[in-house]
Amino acid sequence: MTTTQQKKFYKRKRFIFPLILILSLIVFRIFLPTIVKNYVNRVLSELPGYYGQVADIDIALIRGAYVIEGLYLNRVNAKTQVPFVKIGEADISVEWKSLFKGKIVSEIYLDQLDVIYVQEDMQTNSKEGEPDEEDWTKALVDLVPLDINRFEITNGKLAFVEVNADPTIDLQINQLMLTADNLRNVIAKDRTLPSPIKASGKSIGGGSFSLDGKVNLIKEIPDMDLAFALEDVDVTAINDFSNHYASLDFERGNLGLFSEIAIAD
Repeated sequence: MTTTQQKKFYKRKRFIFPLILILSLIVFRIFLPTIVKNYVNRVLSELPGYYGQVADIDIALIRGAYVIEGLYLNRVNAKTQVPFVKIGEADISVEWKSLFKGKIVSEIYLDQLDVIYVQEDMQTNSKEGEPDEEDWTKALVDLVPLDINRFEITNGKLAFVEVNADPTIDLQINQLMLTADNLRNVIAKDRTLPSPIKASGKSIGGGSFSLDGKVNLIKEIPDMDLAFALEDVDVTAINDFSNHYASLDFERGNLGLFSEIAIAD
């Protein structure tokens, strides 16, 4: 090989390797959502007593995030097909503002979170056993490897359903909004309760739900000071529930529930 041929070969080589690297990264980026989707589905399938799946995964590399779309989780051997947990969209990302404070933590935004407790489903015994705290913690760590510092829910729903009651009992809180911030104590480290939590929603019977307080989740047994209120509920909306469990039937009136809980050490 002549000197001229060698120069041409090395010149081509200089462009071939970067080109191969770029093409490899492009191929990896194309298949990355599928890889992550399969991983998430595997984590959900290995949770004892439950089964679940996600419809799709989107990756946003620039902001260090991935978006789960169409997630559901249900009990094995459930008597109904109503998902215990259903999430329209879950955005899991690095919280960039915390990086300037020397903390690598994550933030989670859940849109259209439905948690539906079906009495008949929860009474079924699963051959795979009940997930304990360690199972849930491991699954959460597998899906969100970074500590969660901010947690937000928009357009959520909490429901208690008893299908076999006559008529069917369906108690709901809709339009649920919840924010929990500074859960890993990134800022305001000198505060006893550094993490504010707020929630609001609309209940059946036109009632208003609210939750306001502060917690310290860093401790093994968290300290907290929380206030809860459920106001101006048309009491006739809970007649199915009161009839079934207490043989009470309300003709008219409003219901209000108020509670506060404080835990320290």
